[in-house]
Amino acid sequence: MTEQLLVEDTETRAPRAGSLKPVIDIIPEAAYERPTWKGLSYFARDLVCYFALLTALVAFANPLIVLPLEAVLALVVTGLFVIGHDAAHGALFSSKRLNNIVGRLAMLPSWHVYEGWVLGHNRLHHPYTVRQGYDFVWHPYTPEQYAAMNWSGKLRHRIEWSFFGAGPYYLREVWWHKMMVGKPPARWQRTIRLDRIFVTTFIVGFGTALGFLGWSNTHSLAGTAWLIARVEVIPFLTFCSMIGTLVHVHHVQPTIRWWKRGEWTKFRGQMEGTTVLRVPKGMNFFLHWIMVHTPHHVDMRIPMYNLELAAKAIEEHFPATVHDEKARFSDFRANAKICKLYDFETGTWLPYSAARSVTPLEATETPVV
Repeated sequence: MTEQLLVEDTETRAPRAGSLKPVIDIIPEAAYERPTWKGLSYFARDLVCYFALLTALVAFANPLIVLPLEAVLALVVTGLFVIGHDAAHGALFSSKRLNNIVGRLAMLPSWHVYEGWVLGHNRLHHPYTVRQGYDFVWHPYTPEQYAAMNWSGKLRHRIEWSFFGAGPYYLREVWWHKMMVGKPPARWQRTIRLDRIFVTTFIVGFGTALGFLGWSNTHSLAGTAWLIARVEVIPFLTFCSMIGTLVHVHHVQPTIRWWKRGEWTKFRGQMEGTTVLRVPKGMNFFLHWIMVHTPHHVDMRIPMYNLELAAKAIEEHFPATVHDEKARFSDFRANAKICKLYDFETGTWLPYSAARSVTPLEATETPVV
C-alpha cells in the first residue's frame, strides 16, 4: 500500500512541477551502458544488409523481384537512419568523434544532413515536444490558420495530413526545408553547409556511378534510368514514407495533447506527448526499438538497445501516464482521419469542418506557425 501511494504521489506531483527528474531518477544505470563494440556491431550488420540488397537490386530488374527487395531495403535504410539518429544524440558511443563519424555515414543512405538533423531534431523537436510554436514536426494548424490558407495550401494540407501523406509531408517539411535548403542560425551555417555538400556529393556520385553501370549493361536510357530509380531514388522515397509514418504515430493521436506555450512542461511534452508502440516480433531487427519512444524522449542518452529496459522502469512508476499499446496500421489510419486541425484552448483535435465557421477577420489576423 505504501509503495502504491508513493507511485501515485509521484505521478500527481511530477506533471504539476513539470520536471522530468523524478522519471530520470528511476531509470536503472544499466540502461545507460553503451559499449563501443555493440554500436559498431549494429552499424556493421546494417551495412552488410544494405550493400547486399543494393547488389540484388543491381542484378535484378524484374518489378516482381524488385518490389519485395525495395520493401526490405526501406527497412534497412530506416535501421541505418536510427543508428545515425542515436549517434546524433551522443547515445551510441562515449566518443563524440566516433558518434559524428558513424552518424554521418549511417545517414547517407537516407540522404540526411547530419548537422541539420542535430539542429532541428536535438535542439527543437526534443526540448519542446508538442509545444505550440516550437516543435515543428507535425505541428497542427488551428481552424483559423487553415482558413487563412489559399486553395493550394489547403489542398497540400489535406494530402499531407491524410494517411497516405506522411511521406510527402516528411519529404517537404523535414528533409527539404529543414535540412537541404533552410537557412540555419549563423553559428550553424558552416557545419551544415559542409554536411550538405557531403550528402549532395554522395547523391550525385552514387547516381553517376549507377548511370555508367546502367549504360554499360543495357545501352539504353530506359534501362539506365530504371537502374538509378530502383537502386537510389525509390529506396529514398520509400524511406521518407516509412519514417514520416513512424514520426506521426510517435506524437499524433487523439489522446495526445499539444500544449499552449505557457501550459507546456517537460513532463507533459516528453511523458504525455510520446508513445510506446509494440511492433511485431522481429521488426526491431530493422527499427532498433525506435517505437519505444517515451524513454528516448525522457533521456536522449539511452542507447536504442536499452530503451525496453528504461521503458519497463518508467511504466512501473508511471503506469497511468505512458501511452503503451500495440502498433497497428489501422490505428494510424484512424488517427490520420481524426487529427486534422487543432484547438489549443481546449486541447482537442478538430475536423476540417471546424474552419467553416471562421470569419474572414479571424483568418486574416491569425499567423501561420
